[in-house]
Amino acid sequence: MAGSPRHWRDGWYAGARVVPSPNFGPRPPGTAVSLVVLHSISLPPGEYGGDAIERLFTNTLDCDAHPYYDRLRGLQVSAHFVIRRGGGLLQFVSCDDRAWHAGRSVWRGRENCNDWSIGIELEGLEGQPFETAQYARLARLLPALARAYPLAELTGHEHVAPGRKHDPGAGFDWPRLARLLAVRAPALRVAPAVG
Repeated sequence: MAGSPRHWRDGWYAGARVVPSPNFGPRPPGTAVSLVVLHSISLPPGEYGGDAIERLFTNTLDCDAHPYYDRLRGLQVSAHFVIRRGGGLLQFVSCDDRAWHAGRSVWRGRENCNDWSIGIELEGLEGQPFETAQYARLARLLPALARAYPLAELTGHEHVAPGRKHDPGAGFDWPRLARLLAVRAPALRVAPAVG
C-alpha cells in the first residue's frame, strides 16, 4: 500500500479511533481499491450519539433494547469508517480488508462493490441534512485515502444498490463535497448518480 507511514499502518488510519469489527474478509487477490461508497446510519433511526452503531458493527447490539433492533437480529455488517455528527472518526475494518457494507451492489457494470471499495458511514438519517463537521472530516479523510489507495470515484450506497438502498439520500450535499475535494483530492471523482 502506498501512502505516508505516519498516517497508515496495515490499512488502519492514525486519525481514527479503532473499534475492530469481526465482520470483514480478504479482498480478492490483486484487487485495486478504487471506489468509496458513502452511507448513512443512525440507531435507532433519527437518534444520534450512544454506542448502538459500534455495537451493531461488533455484533454486540442488544436487539431487545429497542423495538427497531429486532430487525437487526443476527445481522453481520460493518464499514471501514463511521463519521459521527460532531466529526469524530471511528474505524472498524482495515482498508486493506473487505468490509461488509454495500451488500448486493454494482457500479459501472462491476458487481460486488465490497470487493473493491471503502465504505464510510455518516451518522445521520437518509434524506436529512448532515453536519458541517462531517463534511470537514470527509474533506480530510478522503485525500488521505486517495494518497494510500488508487481511488478514482466516490458515490453513494443508493447509487450502487438503487431501489434497495436510499442512503445517504437527498440530504447529502454532493456539490459541497465536490468543492471541498477540488483542491485536496482533484483526482477523486465525485460521481453520485452514474452507475
